[in-house]
Amino acid sequence: MPDATAPDGLTVGQVSARLGVTVRALHHWDEIGLARPSLRTAAGYRLYTADDLERLHRIVVYRETGLGLDRIRAVLDDSAVDVPGALRAQRTQVAERIDRLQRLSTGLDRMIDAHERGLLLTVEQQTAIFGPRWNPDWAAEARQRYGATAQWQQYAERSASRGPQEWRDVVGTVTDLDRALADAMDAGVAPGSPEANRLVERHREVFAAYFPLTRQMQVCLGRMYEADPAFAAHYDGIRAGLATWFRRIVDAGARAHGIDPDTATWE
Repeated sequence: MPDATAPDGLTVGQVSARLGVTVRALHHWDEIGLARPSLRTAAGYRLYTADDLERLHRIVVYRETGLGLDRIRAVLDDSAVDVPGALRAQRTQVAERIDRLQRLSTGLDRMIDAHERGLLLTVEQQTAIFGPRWNPDWAAEARQRYGATAQWQQYAERSASRGPQEWRDVVGTVTDLDRALADAMDAGVAPGSPEANRLVERHREVFAAYFPLTRQMQVCLGRMYEADPAFAAHYDGIRAGLATWFRRIVDAGARAHGIDPDTATWE
């Protein structure tokens, strides 16, 4: 490779290789007058001199700091520009960008953990929030069973943004709903009635804390609440027969929307 001080200068390809800048970028800088080669060969090819190369080197350095081309031109060509001030301002922007990227990295770490663990809470926090009957292994079991589903992904994305207080709020909302269901059953609210249907819709809204729940999915959930011993024990522990009553109001609500509970499937 010719020396940068050679009278015949360097070709665009040679400068590209030396500075690690693409030929396309060099052509662009030439076109906009930011860095033009000073010499020409007899055949009309442009060559970069040692001074040209020094200017290019400064452009590369400033571009590495994140300065835009117009700002670089001003720094190089405008004697009135406060170069240290411009670099300090750029340093501030770089620091802010680093801070944003660090927050993004932290968020990605939480998202990964949520997809893999389900709950980003310690065992002690889980027991304090969900109660002494809570089994910390349930989240891992749920991931093993449902980890490949869209619903687990939606649940994980919600879980990633929640700390202990947010989970306390979710539990409080669910507890309030359970109490409202039990009170309605005690009051003799009939499946299919406006009040029962409002509770069915409220259940879907509350359940959205975990993932969006369609009416067909809600029918399947109602069946599971009644048939699964753990869920049935939970609801029947609030009021005897509550699991069955809840399944009945969900089925009636589904029928009101043209859904046959007997053929409903998890969507």
